Amino acid sequence: MTKLDVEWAKDWMRRASASLTEHRMELIDLDRAIGDGDHGENMARGFGFVVQRLDENPPEDVAGVFKLVAQTLMSKVGGAAGPLYGTAFIRATKAATDDLDAAGVVAVCEAALDGIVARGKASTGEKTMVDAWTPAIAAARAAAEAGRSPAEALRAAADGAAKGAAETIPMQATKGRASYLGERSIGHQDPGATSTAYLLATAADAAEAVS
Repeated sequence: MTKLDVEWAKDWMRRASASLTEHRMELIDLDRAIGDGDHGENMARGFGFVVQRLDENPPEDVAGVFKLVAQTLMSKVGGAAGPLYGTAFIRATKAATDDLDAAGVVAVCEAALDGIVARGKASTGEKTMVDAWTPAIAAARAAAEAGRSPAEALRAAADGAAKGAAETIPMQATKGRASYLGERSIGHQDPGATSTAYLLATAADAAEAVS
């Protein structure tokens, strides 16, 4: 069973940058509806810097890639996205002690969510990216426990995140800038949950390319 190594991690970041650039206006529009409208620009720009730094100084292992991502997002991305995703990748760095099998995929995702929760103080049902990460982890864990490959675990995570993101539409935001809108936040998909779904989808795409 193919483990996910540094080449996968670098390919993931390149795919993530391309996807977030492609979906930049969608994320901007989602954020304009319930936030300050900068999420798409911040994510596309931030991962553009990630790819640039990967090319300049390629890391030697998965943890090194995650560390580079964390440092880049924390230093280059404004708004809530930089600190939240930066902290997620800092925690993921500590969990990525080797190339990733399916259990390693789960551990990295759990660590990322722990970082997001620690930084944002959010929980499920509050219309945030936590609502995408939580079902993603549950799906990845089920896949790992069923003996699936790391690529299959990531695809399960991506599908879970996409479903979780869609399920933020009927929620009323009670955390972050969107919470100021009260009931007016209902009917809009959360931009952070949406970018999480794109991020995990590209992780699965990269994994399937090497499995």
